[in-house]
Amino acid sequence: SQGTMAFAGKYEFESDENYDAFVQKIGLPSDKAEMGRNCKIVTEVVQNGNDFTWTQHFPGGRTTTNSFTVGSEADMETMGGKKFKATVKMEDGKLVADFPNYRHTAEISGGKLVEISTSSGVVYKRTSKKIA
Repeated sequence: SQGTMAFAGKYEFESDENYDAFVQKIGLPSDKAEMGRNCKIVTEVVQNGNDFTWTQHFPGGRTTTNSFTVGSEADMETMGGKKFKATVKMEDGKLVADFPNYRHTAEISGGKLVEISTSSGVVYKRTSKKIA
């Protein structure tokens, strides 16, 4: 269906809200927090039906890749590099994953990739614009 294919593409960081409060809340070490601040992360999403490969390219060549199938448990990696298992769900056109200390959602809204992470009431929102 149209809705499920909407994620594929390459997106570049445009803006975020509540970054500092959020990384403090999840206990991200300050060097990692500093690296991620206003970082022009490029997110590349490859989608084949319910199978996703979600890669984040950081300036300087570091990448993080999470591959998952909606509804099945997968090995994932957090912002801070911790490994864990999670099951990504699709709810109302949004991808939803429960990380160890936050809940993450991703959706395409107005042609942009909007990601929201929530931890103990702190809401971190990251918007990326489509570049490919």
